[in-house]
Amino acid sequence: MKPLAKTASPAAVALLRQATAIAPKRMKASDGLLPSAAHLKTSPTSDHNTGLAVDLTHDPKRGVDCAIIFEKLKEDERVTYLIFQGKIWSREKAKQGNRKYVGSNRHDKHLHVSIRPDCANDTSPWFWWLNQPKVVNQVLANLQPQPKKKVVPSTPVAVCNCCPVHKPKRKAP
Repeated sequence: MKPLAKTASPAAVALLRQATAIAPKRMKASDGLLPSAAHLKTSPTSDHNTGLAVDLTHDPKRGVDCAIIFEKLKEDERVTYLIFQGKIWSREKAKQGNRKYVGSNRHDKHLHVSIRPDCANDTSPWFWWLNQPKVVNQVLANLQPQPKKKVVPSTPVAVCNCCPVHKPKRKAP
């Protein structure tokens, strides 16, 4: 198991904040930095544990197209590997190109970016090919709270209507 970081690296935080500055109305449902307890259990060697990984929500309608970002970030020396839509690319095996990703999560709703440890403090632009955001958007993005990993139950939890605890309360007429 990789050591568990208490905070995400500045480079990881910068990636999400810069995405928000460029696309302020983007969805953030699958954003993530540090692992949840469930993630730790299922992926004890994840770079999320070290604070060197980012999950960026795929939201092309609002300016964050992870298919394009997946291809462009291959040029960024800070990147160790990328996972998106069942594909993995790593710097170590770059000559092999995109390979099939066989992990339990295909990463269809988000792009996973792992960052080299020696680049943990590098907050230079992650989206250098795009127009840089307005200053006001950069400030607002920096004020956003950092995301937490969310655990979505795989099956809906049934709730009974048998008792006062579970029965929905009705408003008085």
